Amino acid sequence: MKYQSRKKAIILLADGTIFHGKAVGREGSAFGEVCFNTGMTGYQEIFTDPSYYGQLMVATNAHIGNYGANDEEVESDSIKIAGLIVKNFSYEYSRDRAHSSLQEFLEKNNLLAISDVDTRALVSYIRDNGAMNAVISTEVDDIEKLKEQLAAVPDMNGLELASKVSTTKPYFFGAPNATYKISALDIGIKKNILRNLANRDAYIKVFPYNTSFKEMSEWGPDGYFLSNGPGDPEPLTEAIQSAKEILKRDLPLFGICLGHQVIALANGISTYKMHHGHRGINHPVKNLLTGKGEITSQNHGFAINKEETEKHADVEITHLHLNDNTVAGIRLKSKNCFSVQYHPEASPGPNDSTYLFDQFIENIKKVKITA
Repeated sequence: MKYQSRKKAIILLADGTIFHGKAVGREGSAFGEVCFNTGMTGYQEIFTDPSYYGQLMVATNAHIGNYGANDEEVESDSIKIAGLIVKNFSYEYSRDRAHSSLQEFLEKNNLLAISDVDTRALVSYIRDNGAMNAVISTEVDDIEKLKEQLAAVPDMNGLELASKVSTTKPYFFGAPNATYKISALDIGIKKNILRNLANRDAYIKVFPYNTSFKEMSEWGPDGYFLSNGPGDPEPLTEAIQSAKEILKRDLPLFGICLGHQVIALANGISTYKMHHGHRGINHPVKNLLTGKGEITSQNHGFAINKEETEKHADVEITHLHLNDNTVAGIRLKSKNCFSVQYHPEASPGPNDSTYLFDQFIENIKKVKITA
């Protein structure tokens, strides 16, 4: 079989460290920030999540590909990761709902992947030394050339990537006769977010990443949503300004992940790049308002400043990540606004936090009743 004579491949990290593996399919090189996801399932949704744009994904689960690929299990129109790194790659699959093998899915999307990597050692190294740029390549005989190319790859800190994944023109999602109208700013939106909103009797108009509040408001929406997405939130000046305008008018606003960070920045709270981020489907979060714990799906390399959040007179921390005590959710005391630093829509992951979509609709409903 063809995978028995695969070409040698390497992972070259920005600090010069090298890990060895073999090419899964196509040959070549792929550059990006190396990070890892601890989820045991949901690899196809992870690969197509716009929040992962520009990243080399290390899958910590030992076997990837054994349930194949399904055309419906995607969170965007294409694969968004820059490359894939696994321990054992399954060329064969055994699920009747699969439409193809994972290899065929990767080839269709022209993604470079390598396997037979000591992913436990690689993840341990990232945990100790932090996420950094890297290259995966089958061009193993010219390390110096790869080092030169890698040195030219921009650092994720300060990098604006929302424009790379956002829609280029507005579009609608859901039933036109739905009770509620929502304007959503696409800074890397996942399809399952739109499904969750539509399932709650909402009709959504999705706008490009740099859309002004004026344009989003002309449709006459009942509420506003800021999506998840990739990269550093600080360069998103248009999105931050739109959030300020929404808050100034005290309109219903909900933000997820990158949208959560944009809301924080709109309130003068800074963000920072994390050591290696949170990526997986079993992250423990405590809801400080209810005292209940939630197992959550997370994918982010930036977070908001906890000390500044605690000092802000109008911002209350509503959720905390129990592994490192980082801020996982906030609400404004005097405005109709809240946000979380994780994925209540899951896909993949648990559904512990889907109540947040209900909370958003309730906030909209209260405004409609009093209007």
